[in-house]
Amino acid sequence: MALQLKDKDAYQRLNYLYQAAHCVLSQNPENAELARFYCFTQRTIARRLVLRQDPSVKRTLCKKCCSLLIPGVSATTRQRKKNSQTRFTVTRCLSCGQSKKLLNNPDYCLWVDHPEAQLDKQKTAPGASSENQTKDPKPEVSQSSKPSTAKATVST
Repeated sequence: MALQLKDKDAYQRLNYLYQAAHCVLSQNPENAELARFYCFTQRTIARRLVLRQDPSVKRTLCKKCCSLLIPGVSATTRQRKKNSQTRFTVTRCLSCGQSKKLLNNPDYCLWVDHPEAQLDKQKTAPGASSENQTKDPKPEVSQSSKPSTAKATVST
């Protein structure tokens, strides 16, 4: 399932705002307010158009003040252990003090990264003939599987 043209344009705009905030903040940490404005605009657009952002993007944004969380510049990052098995990464925003605790499990894989989450990689039902595959190219989608969305990434 391809993104509609308006969604593609919106994701490109979100990507641009994210990259602009990252560039502004990494070049001069004094421009935290401008980077925060870009991130706030990005979040507002995503909410208004009901678009899902990639988890890697959401993890680098403060939910409370919309700051971009760059370790050593606008955030502190610490590794914590709850017990011998459970490890967490705690990121604290330097602007507002909000903490974000993320499970640090090297074996964990996001649903978006699973092959069955991608519509184009879903397998057809076993026993389905090739005639049915050519007539109906769209696989059935259950309520639990969602099509993946475009990523907003930072080019370095």
